Amino acid sequence: MIARRRVLGGLGAAGAALWLGLRPEPSEAEPPPETPRLRLVKIPGICAAPQYVAETLLGGEGFADVQYVREVAAFGTAPGLASGQADISMAFAAPLIKRVEAGDPVVIPAGGHVGCFELFGTARVRGIQDLKGKTVAVPDLASIQYLFIAIMAAHVGLDPRKDIHFVTLPPDEAMRRLADGRIDAFLGFLPDNLELRARKIGHVVVNSAVDRPWSQYFCCMV
Repeated sequence: MIARRRVLGGLGAAGAALWLGLRPEPSEAEPPPETPRLRLVKIPGICAAPQYVAETLLGGEGFADVQYVREVAAFGTAPGLASGQADISMAFAAPLIKRVEAGDPVVIPAGGHVGCFELFGTARVRGIQDLKGKTVAVPDLASIQYLFIAIMAAHVGLDPRKDIHFVTLPPDEAMRRLADGRIDAFLGFLPDNLELRARKIGHVVVNSAVDRPWSQYFCCMV
């Protein structure tokens, strides 16, 4: 009986709306994009997988010519966007912010995701504060690994330029030295962090997917 009353009530409301002339208007279709071409940066990282999944979806939005620009990746995603070599791309937040601060014509319309990295340490490093006076491996001093470590260090009052001894090593060598105790910490992205976990090398100091405040910030942005 209750269900029957609800149906009759709904029909009555619909009839009243028609009697009053309240008819739904057809929604207007969105205009096509200003250009049918869209150039994205061809990035080999696992984090960028959504860019390739989106190719078909972008076609449905009116982008008939979706290109992936390989050359920009070597030059750097953020500088490539600023120079006009690509139109849009996912990229790490820190380099994008640096380009915006430098006055480059880069716009960040949306976040990508959190949880890009994990900081691994030896028994000598239990927290970010313990990085003071310790040796930390990064690919180079302009790398995203260095930027993320520097940001976390500054957040707890350390000066990364003075308080941390950075050494430049490729990831494979850095992980070997972490296992041997010849360095104190290493910041890993996929799949390096999974390899460290599987081999039980070091321990996780910061997991950016769950540890505040870093889990509250996008590590990748669009």
